[in-house]
Amino acid sequence: MPRRRPLVIGHRGAPGYRPEHTRSSYELAAELGVDAVEPDVVFTQDAVAVVRHENEISGTTDVADHPEFADRRTTKSIDGADLTGWFTEDFTWDELSTLRARERLPQLRPRSASFDGTQPILRLAEVLDLVRRAGLDQGREIGVVLEIKHATYFAGIGYDVAALLAAELARAGWDAGQLPLTVESFEQSVLADLRSRGIRGRYVYLLESTGRPFDLVASLGRKAPTYASQLTDAGLDRLAAQVDGISLDKRIVLNERGGRVHAPSAVVARAHERGLAVYAWTCRPENAFLARPFRRGRDKAAHGDWEGEWQMIADAGVDGVFVDQPDLGVEFFRR
Repeated sequence: MPRRRPLVIGHRGAPGYRPEHTRSSYELAAELGVDAVEPDVVFTQDAVAVVRHENEISGTTDVADHPEFADRRTTKSIDGADLTGWFTEDFTWDELSTLRARERLPQLRPRSASFDGTQPILRLAEVLDLVRRAGLDQGREIGVVLEIKHATYFAGIGYDVAALLAAELARAGWDAGQLPLTVESFEQSVLADLRSRGIRGRYVYLLESTGRPFDLVASLGRKAPTYASQLTDAGLDRLAAQVDGISLDKRIVLNERGGRVHAPSAVVARAHERGLAVYAWTCRPENAFLARPFRRGRDKAAHGDWEGEWQMIADAGVDGVFVDQPDLGVEFFRR
C-alpha cells in the first residue's frame, strides 16, 4: 500500500549544510528528523567499504593537495565514461583516512564549504554505527538506504561486491531485518546477488531518466534495455517479481519534457498497482536543481519555488523522497 506521507531520506546526510558523507552531515540529518540516511558505497584497495558519492574523489576530498599521492592520478573508464582523477580502489584505507572532505559544490553551497578540511572520510561501518546510536539516543528508528555504486566495474577488477557488503552488514548487525535497511543500485544484478546471501531488507532499483543500466550494457551490449523501457507495463511487471521498489529521477515523476513540467507521471500509480514502492530523487531547493518552471531569478544558488516542485512530487504519491536539506524536507513532506 502507498504511504500516507513519504519517507524523508537524508541524501548523503545533510549535504545542503555540510560536506556530503561526513560525520557532521549524517549527525545533522538525524538531528533534523529524517526517517533514514543514504550512504553511497565504494571500495578501497584493501576491500574496505567507504562512503563516497563516486570512487573518483578529487571533487570531494583534498587528495590533490597531498604530494605523496600525486602519482596516483590517472584516467579510467567507469561505466563507459572516461574519468581522470584519484580513485578509492588505488588507496588503502589507512591512506584514505589521511584525507579530509570537501564540499562538492562550493559555489552553490559556500556555507557547507566552510567546513572543508575539517573532517575525515568515513567507512560504511562507521555510518551504520552512527545511525544505530542516533536512533537509540532519539528513541526512534532511523533507517539506512545503502546505495551500491559501480558494482559491475568493481567486479571487473576483482571485487566480490555482494560478499563484501553482506559480511559488513552482518558484522554491524544490519543483516537480519531488525533495523530498517534498504539497499539500492542502478544495477539490478548486484541487488539479486546480495538478497541471495540472506541480507534482509527492502531492495530498490534506481532508474535514470535516460540511458541504460551498466550491468546490462556489460552483458548485452547494444541489446541492453533502456531505463525507460523498464517503466512500461511489461517492464514494471518484471520488476515487481524481482525487487521491492523503484527509485526514480524526479524528472520522471514530474513528467518533465522539453523544459516543461506536465502532470505528475502515471508511472507512480502503475508501479503501486504492482505492489512496488516508489521513491524520488533528489529534492533540492536551489534554482540550479529545480525544473525550469520553478526557478526564480538567475542566481543558481538562490532558492526558487521549491515548494511548488515538491508539491507536484508529493501529489504523485511517492513513498519516499531524497533531500539535501533535511529540515526543509521534514517540514514540507510531513505537513
